[in-house]
Parts: sequence; structure tokens; C-alpha cells
Amino acid sequence: PHMFMTPSRPPAAGDSARAAEIVNAARASVAKYKDVNVAIADGFREFLPGVKQDVYHFTSLRNGLAERFRFDPSKPTSLLYRQDDKGNFTLVGVMYTMKKTASLDALDQRIPLSIARWHEHVNWCVPKPTERDRWMETREGKPVFGPRGPITTEAACDAVGGVWHPIVFDWMVHANIFESDDPKVIWADDHHA
Repeated sequence: PHMFMTPSRPPAAGDSARAAEIVNAARASVAKYKDVNVAIADGFREFLPGVKQDVYHFTSLRNGLAERFRFDPSKPTSLLYRQDDKGNFTLVGVMYTMKKTASLDALDQRIPLSIARWHEHVNWCVPKPTERDRWMETREGKPVFGPRGPITTEAACDAVGGVWHPIVFDWMVHANIFESDDPKVIWADDHHA
């Protein structure tokens, strides 16, 4: 209810080669970020620091803004890391973005929809900015607000005094470029809703 994934398209000539070029360019440009401290020194900032996550996003606001107007596989919006039990980060991939108003055809021009599925975070009810402590609010043991909350309509959000967001952030796509050479693993997205 809080995730929209693009539909897959039938393969077109050149899709696999184009996707492979993106992976090769990304691997070459971000390999230096296997050391997370290099990423931080270059302006990548951890999204939601201190919050336990399966995959940690270190985001470049500069790259993210530029992605709204161009696509450069060597300059991803975010670097994707997994963290081990000792707190060490391992670079597993990158994330690209595109403005939320982009059409499916525009997304397909960047990364073929026959290869990858872009996603949007949708239908979020969040507390008012002056009520940040309500983020911890639960009902029947489940969060009321955010991506794990049960609220999926504006009316239900209004009923709890929240702020409704039909779309949060821009379009996103993950490329797990250091997980495998298999395109099905590289372009797999663990954001299934």
C-alpha cells in the first residue's frame, strides 16, 4: 500500500546492452566508495542515521538534484550499503532517481523497464511538523504513521490528525552492482510492498 512499482515491459533491442553499460560505468566510478569514509568526504550523507535498516542509503543531494535534469550512471543519487554486526559498511550498489512527475517512457529511456523496476513511495500519513513525537505512536502494536503504518487514504490520515503525502520523494531504482554479475540480481529491488 505504500509502494508503487513500475510495470515490466517486453524486452526491446539493445535493452540488455544499455543496462550493462550503466552497470559498468557505475562500478568504475563508485568503487572508491567501498570505503564509506571516502563517500562521506565526497558529500554523501547517511539517510536516517541511527535507524536500523536492511540497506543504508548514503545520499548526495547534489547528485540527486542533477538527476532531475540528466542521467549520468557515474553519479548516482545514493550509495547502498549493508552493515555487519560490528558496524562495518559494505558497498553493495547504487540508487538513481528521477523527478516524480516523470513518465514511464522517460524512466524507460534512462534504465529499460524490461530490465529494472523503478519505485515510488506512496500514500504516507505523517505527523504534523510540530508533533514529531507522534512518529512513535502505535495502535495495537503497529506504527500509526509512515511507511509501516496502516493508513492508505487521505480521509484516514485526516481522522488521526496527520499530514497526507500521496507521493514521497522522487522515482528511484536500485542497482546492486557489487552483489553479482547476474542482471536479475543487480536489478532486483527489495522494496516489494
